[in-house]
Amino acid sequence: MALIAAGATAPDFTLDSHLDKSVSLADYKGTKNVLLVSYPLDFTPT
Repeated sequence: MALIAAGATAPDFTLDSHLDKSVSLADYKGTKNVLLVSYPLDFTPT
């Protein structure tokens, strides 16, 4: 897993949303701030 330095530009990526739609980081470039959070599944060992 590659680490990104604080303040660096994140590479573009695409993820599936809970609405069965693909969402790309580029969709929000220049319009909104984006925060990506990784959350482990409930009741699983971390």
